Amino acid sequence: MNSKDHSTLVTAVKAAGLVPTLEGPGPFTVFAPTNEAFDALPAGTVTTLLKPANKPMLIKILTYHVVSGKYEVADLKALIMKGNGTAMLPTVDGPELTFKMSGMSVDVIDAKGDAADITIPDVNQSNGVIQVVNKVLLP
Repeated sequence: MNSKDHSTLVTAVKAAGLVPTLEGPGPFTVFAPTNEAFDALPAGTVTTLLKPANKPMLIKILTYHVVSGKYEVADLKALIMKGNGTAMLPTVDGPELTFKMSGMSVDVIDAKGDAADITIPDVNQSNGVIQVVNKVLLP
């Protein structure tokens, strides 16, 4: 909430009513898109999602960015190695995210096959960890 690069995400989390959930005991791993990632969506997408009538879709998208458990990049890399190059983790929304190596970094791949890079790894929190990503993941 204190990151100027995540003000759109914070606004969306508040609009979706997810603050109490994400402040819960966890642990959670949140793949947090930057403002720039939200800006890359088609024009009007964020404004449309923030409308009260679209709250269910907003919740679905936001919870698709959260997995139960604390997964630092080293943990994700270990899962990828164990999975012969690919790892999958279920989101709190249900559908899985896929993880693969891209050079020395980890890519997070959504259901549409779009890959987000973890640009700032392992921002530890009292109830888990935040992995900053450069794209909005879509279920």
